[in-house]
Amino acid sequence: MDQDHLFDQLAEIVDAVGDKIDVICEGGIRRGTHVLKALSLGAKACSGGRMYLYALAAGGQKGVEKTLYNLKNEIERDMKLMGVSNIKQLSEKNLRFR
Repeated sequence: MDQDHLFDQLAEIVDAVGDKIDVICEGGIRRGTHVLKALSLGAKACSGGRMYLYALAAGGQKGVEKTLYNLKNEIERDMKLMGVSNIKQLSEKNLRFR
């Protein structure tokens, strides 16, 4: 599944359930921009299970720590580029679809 399709489905799911349940995006999360897109579309959280497993297999604990460090830095950098300083400021207005 390509990334654009993942986020198309996420937007439809969030719209369909409204405030009845919290939507958690699980799958396809590989970088900070994916987390920001999911949160901007209404997901309450993201899970990147494979990301941790690949890092663990490749580098053990240090690999996981490096991955988390990189993900945190990507999210912070990309939020600055989006002009937001708080996760609560994320919304569909922050996204551009081509």
